[in-house]
Amino acid sequence: MKSFVPLNRTLSAMTTPKSPVTTRFGRYQRNYSASRSRSDGLPGIDYSKLTITKSESPKPLQQNKDLVFGATFTDHMLQVKWNTKDGWLTPKIMPYQNLSLAPSASVFHYAFECFEGMKAYKAKDGSIRLFRPDKNMARLNKSTQRIALPTFDPEIMTKLIGDLVKLDGRFIPSERGYSLYLRPTVIGTQESLGVAAPGSALLFVIASPVGPYYPTGFKAVSLEATDYAVRAWPGGVGDKKLGANYAPCIVPQMEAGTRGFQQNLWLFGEEEYVTEVGTMNLFIAMKNKETGKSELLTPPLDGTILEGVTRDSVLALARERLVPRGWGVSERKVTMKEISQAAKDGRLIEVFGAGTAAIVSPVRDISWKGQKIECGLKPNEEAGQVALEMKNWIEEIQYVSKCKKPPLGYGYQCLSPLSGE
Repeated sequence: MKSFVPLNRTLSAMTTPKSPVTTRFGRYQRNYSASRSRSDGLPGIDYSKLTITKSESPKPLQQNKDLVFGATFTDHMLQVKWNTKDGWLTPKIMPYQNLSLAPSASVFHYAFECFEGMKAYKAKDGSIRLFRPDKNMARLNKSTQRIALPTFDPEIMTKLIGDLVKLDGRFIPSERGYSLYLRPTVIGTQESLGVAAPGSALLFVIASPVGPYYPTGFKAVSLEATDYAVRAWPGGVGDKKLGANYAPCIVPQMEAGTRGFQQNLWLFGEEEYVTEVGTMNLFIAMKNKETGKSELLTPPLDGTILEGVTRDSVLALARERLVPRGWGVSERKVTMKEISQAAKDGRLIEVFGAGTAAIVSPVRDISWKGQKIECGLKPNEEAGQVALEMKNWIEEIQYVSKCKKPPLGYGYQCLSPLSGE
């Protein structure tokens, strides 16, 4: 099997500056990645032992127009088991199949589970590429370490995911906006009801062909500012991608839906700081009250905000392309009161969410304390200029026609076809 060609492994030109951020939550922050990993001293994943068992019943391809997010899966999946005696066992790519787990498996009782969301893209020249997979692997390791699951070598995992993607490459539509959604997941599998770190775990990756989040073009959403339920809190795990962070948010989202809103805008504290929108990072474009200068703002990574790959990409593009136009770019805390006042003053330019699924999701209005805050869009507009530009800039990089070093130091891997195919 040919290995894929890694392009621009170092993302120094892409990664946002790590400037110090002073927050009132600072005393709760801890770098769990600096603590001892449960994988230390045990065998890591041995890529040379990879086994591939091809499906004998290939699935038919769906038409692009029929693709529903996360509803269709490819022929194969990746699995790697781990235990405290042997470390990581043989990595296997096998036909997509059900898992066999005991009812007493720790994942079912104490939420030993974390995951990632990433995509593979097919360019016009037929090449397949992963967008910034190193960021996803680093974040998954942070999540596993926080909940006492084993870590792994990120480069080896990227290679394994690349092999899975190459094997199921026929499922990736060759049209811009379409992709193969990848879901790496790690779960605790020890058969015990004791509340303790699992003695065994399973890492698996499944893949699902998906279409554009907005198949007919942008559709701006209405948000309900939510303060009666909290998505994350200081000292918690809001900055990790754990399944346990998502289930508690569903009921508030359903309740907002009954009132005509598509998503929640999660608030925190008496100050009503804005944090995230639904499951996306939040961006606010407004004019500075003192200087009149246009600014793109997003809440800082204070331990309650997920370190979004798209968030990081939007910030880097903004600093590269908006700053020369006279914009400011800031990671700072923003309150609902500040947003409301900016809207009243005519200084609120636009608001949007950012994430892997949609890239950007424009916001039309926010309901807060009985008032409707218009977020800068005209009645006939579904997206502001910044949201449109960010989506186009990122897609240009993801679907670049030639497999070469992309602009701005964006890191992706160009995957070679499987040997003999």
